[in-house]
Amino acid sequence: HAGGGMAVRTIACLPALTGAWREAAGGFLLSSSGHYPIRKDALARPDLMPTLPTGKKPRIVNMSQLGDALTKLNDPPIHAMYVYNSNPVVVAPDSNAVLRGIAREDLFTAVHDTFLTDTARYADIVLPATTHVENFDIHRSYGHTSVLINHPAIAPLGESKSNGDVFRGLAKALELVEPALFEDDETLARQAFDWSHPLMRGITFDSLSRDGFAQMNVTAAPFAQGGFPSPSGKVEFYSERAKALGLSPYPTYIAPAETASERYPLALNTPPYRHYMNSTFANVARYRKDAPEPTIEIHPDDAAPREILSGAMVRIFNDRGSVKLKAVVNALATPGCATAQSLWWTREMEDGQGINVLTSQKLTDMGGGATFYDCRVEIEPIPA
Repeated sequence: HAGGGMAVRTIACLPALTGAWREAAGGFLLSSSGHYPIRKDALARPDLMPTLPTGKKPRIVNMSQLGDALTKLNDPPIHAMYVYNSNPVVVAPDSNAVLRGIAREDLFTAVHDTFLTDTARYADIVLPATTHVENFDIHRSYGHTSVLINHPAIAPLGESKSNGDVFRGLAKALELVEPALFEDDETLARQAFDWSHPLMRGITFDSLSRDGFAQMNVTAAPFAQGGFPSPSGKVEFYSERAKALGLSPYPTYIAPAETASERYPLALNTPPYRHYMNSTFANVARYRKDAPEPTIEIHPDDAAPREILSGAMVRIFNDRGSVKLKAVVNALATPGCATAQSLWWTREMEDGQGINVLTSQKLTDMGGGATFYDCRVEIEPIPA
């Protein structure tokens, strides 16, 4: 559900959004993006984080708790927000809280995007962004193991600027002097990977720039000889690191935070619609041929006692909000679970309410991720 997009300077933020070979209490999740030897500190430069007069570092706000950050933080309150590579009005959980925050009169919001997204409609200033055919970038992948260079095909149209150009412009306007803040996109791309890593053997930035792409040295079974990113180098069925975090050191079942109740008996499942990438592409008409409108899929055993018919409009609700969708009654659905493919822009939804008005800002116990799939709801028919 999180916002997509990739800019060289923001590569270090992507592990929160993409899969990787990630250690989680001794277990691992396979995704090709984790193969890439990204030099995170070289890109994010945590060493440049300033120290405030109080002696503390600037606070970091988790986007999955943006609603609370904009409505409840008072030490001091957030008075300005710059949005790029994301559409938080749609993708952030507990959307009603996000909307209350972004609609504040004392919040200045700038949005840098190629489209007038739902978030951009709340902005004080909308800045035109370049597309991939207009700017230079370097890419890794979700689903293959090649590294790629993106050369611009055309010059930026109108006043469009890339993320890097805007950041460099802001640094200049603020009269900052740190040289790293003015590095061009090619310089950042050269820093993006550890070119001496065994997976990059035979690949250089210059050869990549010439050829456009290169296959990394990844085997079909990368951990056949061990070498897991754990202290022991093995799969750990007992994790000292998990124990240090106050969690069970053993693999265990953790009950959902929101459990079935008489009031909210159904689990809400919100997988991505296959033609969308989070909220990206949801405004492109040709991708809606298989799903021309947002729907909620429920099992006949759940539909019958609620007197819900396939094709009828229903209201899905909990204490955080409600959404109106067209019901699809389907025996392939899981009993006790309602499924709504996402993420549609709010302007396409009845009453302008997107599916994330139902999800909570609660975070996972490890990694600080969103708990989109830990959500209980009830569904009722809407009288004709």
